[in-house]
Amino acid sequence: MLIGEVARRSGVSARMLRHYDSLGLVRPTGRSDSGYREYSSEDIRRIFHIESLRSLGLSLREVRRAFDDPDFTPSELVDDLIRQTRERIAAETELLTRLRRIGAAEPAGWEDVLQIVALLQALGSKSAGKRQRAALSSVEEVPVPVEALVEAALSETDPNVAGALRWALAQSGDAGLALLAEGLGSPVAEVRKRAVQSIVEIPDGEATALLRDALTNPDIVVRRYAALELGARGVADAVPTLVDMVVEGTNDVDAADALSALASRPASADQIATRLVDRLAHGTVESSARRRLTQALAGIPGTMASRALADLSQDEDRVVALTAAYIIGIRG
Repeated sequence: MLIGEVARRSGVSARMLRHYDSLGLVRPTGRSDSGYREYSSEDIRRIFHIESLRSLGLSLREVRRAFDDPDFTPSELVDDLIRQTRERIAAETELLTRLRRIGAAEPAGWEDVLQIVALLQALGSKSAGKRQRAALSSVEEVPVPVEALVEAALSETDPNVAGALRWALAQSGDAGLALLAEGLGSPVAEVRKRAVQSIVEIPDGEATALLRDALTNPDIVVRRYAALELGARGVADAVPTLVDMVVEGTNDVDAADALSALASRPASADQIATRLVDRLAHGTVESSARRRLTQALAGIPGTMASRALADLSQDEDRVVALTAAYIIGIRG
């Protein structure tokens, strides 16, 4: 078969076939009656083998070695090709993500594109100062895509930069809530914590709904952050978690303040007082926890809380009794 017919049937250009010939990869072994070189069936089979190996990413030099070196073993080369392919995919994925983020910002011109690229690079800087400035300027200048802000907020370890990123996310409204919700389900505890810390900064109805859902999150840290913020927002669903925080002594002062804020309505006050009293009556509650529960009653108005304090002023635990009596004096 002459070179033109081989090129047509194989899909390999005549120019490439001549290149293979010059490299010694495939040399036509026959001659036509007119003296032209002809490819045998074995030559054509070798061409297809070359193309198969090239499709895996092998260079022509590596292909020749695979054919001609009897000691050649493919395992090491294949492992190297796998590594190179992974690196290439990672680089291409990173580029695709950056392009999508630039597109999401809807730049009006190339100047906007350059500013967005600069901000994205600054958010990934090793310098905490640069990252913080990028977060703060992302609102004032060309907006950084919210996806980039969420990614940065969920991975940031510097507290000052993290605060700036949460502020920037809050300025974007509820745009980043869906991504932050995914963060709440991360297998990494720190990411879950950063996600809920970012959500509490967003004063929006959807953020409140997301925090309600977070009260059932398997991560107790997430539940506590959500409860404290929901208490400040007047959401009574937070009461059980807040009372647990008082008992456990975890941010108990903040939890008691949140309970006090929730108790501003008479109906809520009695419900909260009842729950605190129930925990006080629980036989397994430690002495220190009973003292914190008594202190929490100080911020709960209403007759039920007053009656509970009166009973506690006679408690066998002298510290609890003195605490209750002091609170009664202040409330009187």
